[in-house]
Amino acid sequence: MARSNNSKVVPESKKALDILKYEIAAELGLPVGKHMSLNADTEFATELGAIPSTSIKEDYWGHISSRDAGAVGGTITKRLIQRAEEVLFSL
Repeated sequence: MARSNNSKVVPESKKALDILKYEIAAELGLPVGKHMSLNADTEFATELGAIPSTSIKEDYWGHISSRDAGAVGGTITKRLIQRAEEVLFSL
């Protein structure tokens, strides 16, 4: 049975998943997070007013391709399964 809302089963996991997401993005060389530099197109668009500068956030992923975002999600899943297996096999 699928859940109809977007709530987490363990709400406390959000911070840990965010840390993992940005760690993986950094490993893949994706320019996201607090240390990302805006690319010239986005910076130019904010100067022209085409994109409000208030809409550009530290966790902006709009310039990342679907393929790259999917690679991050797939790697997150892979690592979570690896960690679960490590815990199960260590018992």
